[in-house]
Amino acid sequence: MTYEYKTKGVCARRIKIDLEGDVIQKVEFDGGCAGNLTGISSLVEGMTAEAVIRKFKGTPCSFKKTSCPDQLSLALEEALRSREPQA
Repeated sequence: MTYEYKTKGVCARRIKIDLEGDVIQKVEFDGGCAGNLTGISSLVEGMTAEAVIRKFKGTPCSFKKTSCPDQLSLALEEALRSREPQA
C-alpha cells in the first residue's frame, strides 16, 4: 500500500510511504533537510509502523511543536487508520 501525507508546520511538504502489512518498505520526503530525511528514511525501512510511531511521535523541531519525524508518525497513524474497515 502506498500512502501520501501532506505535512503541516514543517519544511517537508509531503511524505510518501510504502507499507507491506504494517512494515515500512520505503519513505520519501518531498522538501525538507535532504540529508537528515534521507537518513530517517533509511533507518525506518524494515521497521513496523507502530515502532516508528512510538519513537517519533511528539518530537519537536527547535521552537516548533512538530517536526518531520513527528509528521512521519502522524502519517503512519493515518495510513494505518485508512486500512481499517469503516463501521
